[in-house]
Amino acid sequence: MWQCTDCKREFKKTNQDHFCGEPPKTIDAYIAAQTEEVQPLLNQVRDTLRATLPNAEERIAWSMPTYWRKQNIVHFAAFKKHMGLYPGDKAVAHFSDRLTEYKTSKGAIQFPYNKPLPLLLIAEIAKWSYDTGKHD
Repeated sequence: MWQCTDCKREFKKTNQDHFCGEPPKTIDAYIAAQTEEVQPLLNQVRDTLRATLPNAEERIAWSMPTYWRKQNIVHFAAFKKHMGLYPGDKAVAHFSDRLTEYKTSKGAIQFPYNKPLPLLLIAEIAKWSYDTGKHD
């Protein structure tokens, strides 16, 4: 087991990415806690999701910005080298042919910071997730 020297939480993986400290209570607070380089990218994603999902509620779930309407629709989060989008495994499978240049796993997509964010694709994924209700 590895223990974070800052928050003292224990993880199976050494140097596991995680959020130290008190989880943010708002999306504004989440974005403000990120590096200055990443904040504009997160705001772009937030603006895209707000425009795409006008009836969804913004909230923090699993310590991540989340869009919710009767259930979670999509989450996003900042990491050292990428922004993660979490629309669920069915959305990742549905859009798999358009995600070949990105690293994916069950329910997650990694958009590296060294490439432009595909905001139109992010919007399509979020809308599909909202319209179909397939968020798991």
